[in-house]
Amino acid sequence: MADRLNGYRILILETREEAQFSKLLAEQGADVVQCPMIEIHDAPDPAPVEAWIRRAIENPFDDLVLMTGEGLRRLAKLARNRGVDQAFVAALAKSRKFTRGPKPGKALREVGLEQQQMTEKPTTDGIIEMMAKLDLKGRRVGLQLYPDKDHSALIGALSAQGALVDTVLPYAYDPKAADANITAAIDDMAAGRIDCIALTNLGQVRRLIEAAKAHGSEAELREGFQRTLIASVGPAVSGELAAHGLRTDIAPAEEAYFMRPLISAMATALAEKRPKAPG
Repeated sequence: MADRLNGYRILILETREEAQFSKLLAEQGADVVQCPMIEIHDAPDPAPVEAWIRRAIENPFDDLVLMTGEGLRRLAKLARNRGVDQAFVAALAKSRKFTRGPKPGKALREVGLEQQQMTEKPTTDGIIEMMAKLDLKGRRVGLQLYPDKDHSALIGALSAQGALVDTVLPYAYDPKAADANITAAIDDMAAGRIDCIALTNLGQVRRLIEAAKAHGSEAELREGFQRTLIASVGPAVSGELAAHGLRTDIAPAEEAYFMRPLISAMATALAEKRPKAPG
């Protein structure tokens, strides 16, 4: 049915794929309330990123570990701006490619490449567990990182296996730009104006809590979570919620950590737990 979410107000906090997620929800009839959590910018100093790209071209990595789809897209964008995009993609084709969940795999397919293996769990621990099964002694491993995360455990684990790890951080977050939108969304949740909040990465949980603390809205946020169904795209998000004493009401089927399965799970849960909003 194309109107399974008709009458429900769904709050989404997705930044990187907000337009796509909003479109999919709207196709199901949802009244989508959009709240970008952060702004994403290219790395403030492109020189280290460009140097990493050139090292990849001149001497392709034995293995490539992609933590985010956003990271590969930013790398491809910089390579394109420098006129070396074809050489960059050709170099990546020579590497074994490993991804943290499905999103980096999607970004690989956008440039005509495929991953060799994806983590069972879309987490850093999942990457560590997956790579631990491989012989990395003496292998050059290109590792794409993402902001606001301590990656020392991952880098240490790969190095302990004998890998020569070459890291790149191709983008940065600007969280303060969205604080006004976040506090307005918290007010909507606390007032019962939102049926469901859909969380698609763990950084969204952290940003909600950080913004609430910064603006004295912690009580309103807790009240909002009590009044609103909480949908999580997968175990990384659910784990972050649990770490803050918050529950997960809705999650897609195991190993179906994508937007469409999440939307389907939301439609089913909303129909069972809460009547449609009037009108």
